[in-house]
Amino acid sequence: MNKALHAFVYLFLILSGAALWFELQLNAKRTMLTDRSRLQEEYFIKIAHTIEKAEASKDVSAPEVQKDVSPVEAKEIDSPDKENVLESYASKAYLETANLETFNWEGKKDQLRMIYVTKDGTPDGEPVMDGARPLDRGPGTEFELLDSLFEAAKRQQATLNNTRAELPKLRGIIEDVVNELNDLKKASRKDKVELLDKDDKIAELEKQKSDLQNQVTSIKAQIDELNGEITSLRDEVQTAKDDAAVTAENLEASEKKVAQLTNLLKEAMQNAGSASASGVSSVANVPFGDKGKIVEADNEAMFAIISLTDEAIKQLKGNNPNNPIQPIELSVKRPGWQGEAGEFVGRLRIRQEIAGKNYVICDILSAWRQTDMRADDVVFAD
Repeated sequence: MNKALHAFVYLFLILSGAALWFELQLNAKRTMLTDRSRLQEEYFIKIAHTIEKAEASKDVSAPEVQKDVSPVEAKEIDSPDKENVLESYASKAYLETANLETFNWEGKKDQLRMIYVTKDGTPDGEPVMDGARPLDRGPGTEFELLDSLFEAAKRQQATLNNTRAELPKLRGIIEDVVNELNDLKKASRKDKVELLDKDDKIAELEKQKSDLQNQVTSIKAQIDELNGEITSLRDEVQTAKDDAAVTAENLEASEKKVAQLTNLLKEAMQNAGSASASGVSSVANVPFGDKGKIVEADNEAMFAIISLTDEAIKQLKGNNPNNPIQPIELSVKRPGWQGEAGEFVGRLRIRQEIAGKNYVICDILSAWRQTDMRADDVVFAD
């Protein structure tokens, strides 16, 4: 009896130790299950935040991108033909809707712990039995939340697949537009090259036009100058006609005087011829000093027009104003000019006088020229 009691006590102790060991193991597993349930619960909540509760409304405004489809011609079009390149995409515009409402399970942690339907609606309540097993599907259970999340995930995946299906279509539209744009840019570059060539030609034509206009202006100026000379000559002709009329009226009374002047002129011509034949200039008969100034000088044609003072005319013609002026040489100076010869510019030889005026035409003597003669240079006898 005592042996049996001892054996029972030993067995009881062994069983108690095994029960303690199992208890310790179960506590460790319970902690692991609790941590795993808590981790799953937290990530269910996080995942729920990424799932949209419902699809976007398909009643959205269809986008329109009007593309000009009129041909490119050399004319302006106020109202070109257009077409909506996104017409086929209009029914899928709802795919662009963003920031849709997602699931928020922050306040549904208790329901996530409801594995079974309970009679009092608490996680620790008595489960409702479905035959021989507890009922785990129904309102208020974890299954209800997870099932709604699963259905929403399927809808969101379908939306994603639809979006993926539309992207190649949009890519094709973009490729067509880009290809068309590339062709237009190629044609535009060619047009720019042609325009630059035309601009160069236009610039050349503008230059030629400007040159022609300058020539026209110069010719007009010459015409105006010639018209002025013609007018002046007409005035001189008219004056001459008037003088001729007066002379005709007094011709008979002046015949004797003309005869005397003719004799004096012949005598002066003979004297001039003898002076010229001997090679001696009559400048020695003209007193030293200023005699006039240059009115106009042509240094290329080598002649100048000078205006002589009345005193110089008397000195050159003597007592008879009808005597011809001798082809004497006169010097030219430019007051204030500092040349190699000081103010001396050159020398002139009288060639011809202008009737009725103090003007005479002179040849410019190249051997004496220090620089080009010009208007207002002083003419003097030395």
